Amino acid sequence: MNQIPTQPFANAGRALAAVSSALDASVATVVCIPAFRRPRLLRATLESLATQRNDRPFAVVIVDNDAMASESVPVAREFLAAGRLQGFCVVEPQQGNCHAINAAFATALATFPNARHFLMIDDDEIASPDWLALMVRAAESTGADVVGGPVWPVFDDAAKQNLERHPAFKPAYDKSGGVPMIYGCGNCLITRSVFERLGAPAFDLRFNFLGGGDVDFFTRCRRAGMRFHWVAEAVITETVPETRSQPRWLAQRGLRIGAINYHVQRKVARTPLARAKLFAKVLALMPLSLVRAARLAATEHKALIALHPTLVAAGGALAVIGIEPHQYKASKIKP
Repeated sequence: MNQIPTQPFANAGRALAAVSSALDASVATVVCIPAFRRPRLLRATLESLATQRNDRPFAVVIVDNDAMASESVPVAREFLAAGRLQGFCVVEPQQGNCHAINAAFATALATFPNARHFLMIDDDEIASPDWLALMVRAAESTGADVVGGPVWPVFDDAAKQNLERHPAFKPAYDKSGGVPMIYGCGNCLITRSVFERLGAPAFDLRFNFLGGGDVDFFTRCRRAGMRFHWVAEAVITETVPETRSQPRWLAQRGLRIGAINYHVQRKVARTPLARAKLFAKVLALMPLSLVRAARLAATEHKALIALHPTLVAAGGALAVIGIEPHQYKASKIKP
């Protein structure tokens, strides 16, 4: 067992807030958890990790992204001090989604040099008992660079559970196997070689308050020829507050997805011709979105779901002229 080195945190301006009494720096697996003002939900997240059916040692890296209040620190300290989890909690002073995730991955990579698998779970999610074992097993058996799994919503307002098929909540894939790409980091495993190939910071800070740093990161992985795998059985559930099942939030979510998609594509449209083609594509999505909306209306019979493609298309068009929602900056709501 080794004591944690504090130099990587000091150099990055991060404070080490809590650490387990025993820390095995030779572990091969690390779970990263960015946290912001949700101590009650974080407790459930950590409980689900502490009770994993897993015969391999792993460590956790918890990043509190609210230096003013640090509400996540006491919860993290409780689990670490009791020896229920090994690892540490740091406070990242620069606020924003990408800052928090970059801090988690960077400190995990520096502190655990033998780790090959870096997983992520959000602080409002609960891992199923075999989640960790299934994700690591898939990475080892397939040789995939990135492994993803489903995040199923559990609504605080039980009457809204029929929204689980809304594109804002529905997982990207239904079956296990190789996939072209995954889109969210709320249930993912990334191998060390991915970070080594893409360099630091992992998540582009241009997406810090807009969101979509994960979409951009995995898009870069795909362009670099990396392999993706999906594990449908590695389920994570997500607590969805009542505010995020409201029409206003869902509308903003659709607009934000459109803006994210535009910016991810805009990054690689470096010539005037490429930008002109992207602009034409954005315009073409508007009439196409009406066709998609009609299909969803016929199959789902719910206006909130059917409107989503049109909102996404509108979000991309608005982003072209610089109009986009920044939900992270306003209230740091999870996407």
